[in-house]
Amino acid sequence: ELGIHFIEGGWPGSNPKDIEFFKRAKKLRLSHAVLVAFGSTRYPKTRAADDANLLALANAGVSVVTLVGKSSDLQVTRVLETTLEENLDMIADSVRFLKAKGITVFFDAEHFFDGFRSNPSYSLRCLTAAAEAGASCLVLCDTNGGALTDEVIAAIKAARKITSVPLGIHTHNDIELAVANTLAAVNAGATQVQGTINGYGERCGNANLCSIIPGLKLKMGIDCVTDEQLAKLTEIARYVSEAANLIPDTHQPFVGSSAFSHKAGLHVS
Repeated sequence: ELGIHFIEGGWPGSNPKDIEFFKRAKKLRLSHAVLVAFGSTRYPKTRAADDANLLALANAGVSVVTLVGKSSDLQVTRVLETTLEENLDMIADSVRFLKAKGITVFFDAEHFFDGFRSNPSYSLRCLTAAAEAGASCLVLCDTNGGALTDEVIAAIKAARKITSVPLGIHTHNDIELAVANTLAAVNAGATQVQGTINGYGERCGNANLCSIIPGLKLKMGIDCVTDEQLAKLTEIARYVSEAANLIPDTHQPFVGSSAFSHKAGLHVS
């Protein structure tokens, strides 16, 4: 009803709950949105065709997969404990495997901004590996939520120079810049926005779609939703709060109960 294009439903194969979700979701008749599964690239020194997570994605019954892979040299060597070249192969192999199954792939470049800060050429090579393997969108992820807005703009512009594949943005709110960084990324050339209703997410939350959608439409002139859909935003925000068993933030921009309330006379004069 809100006009969201893609709904990421979870990680099939990672736990029984997500497996059951995708089984039931096959029966949904969505009028607008496309259901998306989430998963990671293959493990080091293995074959994509033998990777249990990739096989679960291929069998999830979806037409689109968001595939996350490392794009920070530090994450590759210390977390994956593999080589930079092997990680590039992991990205390319995994994208190609899913593409061969007829699945559209969005590549989430995890820790992109941390990687771009320390080794920009390698982070960009990760994007190139995904693009050349057939990814339909390259999503730059501020996984730690620590990027400043000027860093986001610089990274988007650098990525735009090396590929014509559409770019996306995925931010976290650890320094309370998730919304600002998302809008700045769109202004710099990103065309896919990842976020959550009310900004719900781990740690300090994700980019808040309840602020981003009005920002794009009302402030930037981007008709991402219709006027009728925008009018449903508060209702949907409160529905999600109830479903999550969380108290709505009364001071939340646009949808909070105090968002358009005034006590100081100067504010309404």
